[in-house]
Parts: sequence; structure tokens; C-alpha cells
Amino acid sequence: MKPLPHVYQVGATAAPEGDVELQAGRLPFLHSAPPAEFGGPGDRWSPETFLAAAVGDCFVLTFRAVARAAKLPWASLRVDVAGTLDRIDRVTRFTGFDVRAHLLVPAGTPVNQAEAALLKAEQNCLISNSLSSTVHLHADVVVDQSSAQDAA
Repeated sequence: MKPLPHVYQVGATAAPEGDVELQAGRLPFLHSAPPAEFGGPGDRWSPETFLAAAVGDCFVLTFRAVARAAKLPWASLRVDVAGTLDRIDRVTRFTGFDVRAHLLVPAGTPVNQAEAALLKAEQNCLISNSLSSTVHLHADVVVDQSSAQDAA
């Protein structure tokens, strides 16, 4: 990792109507629009879906680092994030994010070690830590029994 602080620059360009074009360095352009809930088309990424995706993406990348450091074997991780937008005290904001993590580990992997790694990923995700909303982790660790049969 490069020394902190890191600065991430993104440009957003728009006309009075249509998509917002997002660009950042050498990354591909992205197009966004308001979600259907705000009168948008509902078929493009929006700031709201980008934020929920950032929570999920950061959780997965943090888990990778935690698992690597702990030498925890794992086969796959699926994370589903539900961000709740609400109006509190006349301010519309995200009030919480539910992170549902489904982790598949090989046979013989201690489930408590896998659960601890998921919890550590939640606690260390820099995106979640940067939000004022609460983030709730719902973790499900499944031991892959087919790996035990393959080993036999």
C-alpha cells in the first residue's frame, strides 16, 4: 500500500437532460442516472446504487486481505447489500446498510475462524467506516462438504 493520504479524483459531466458521465484517470467511463425512485429510468447505476456497491465491494476486498493474513482458506464469497434511504429530521440520507455475506469454505475449515474473519472485514472496511449510517453484517458460513469427499 502506498503511504497515506490517498486522493481519488473523479469527474462528473452532464447536460440539462440525460446521463451523467463519470470519469477517473485511466478507468472506463461510467454513466449514471437517477434511480426509478427519483423519477429516473431505473436501468442505470445511480449514486445510490454506487454507494451500496461501494460498501459491498469494500467488504469483499477487506475480507480478502483479512483472510490472506489469517491464512484462512475459502472458496467463494457473495455479498448482498441493501441500503436504506429515509428522511429523518427533514434530511434525506442513508440510515443503514444491511450486508449479507455468504461465505463458502472448504471442509475442515474452522467455522469460528471464518466468522471472525467476516467480522474483522466488517470492522475494517474503510467505506463503511467513512459513513455515518450503521452497517449490519448478517454472516452465513457454509462448509463445502464436496471438498471433504474429494479429499477422501
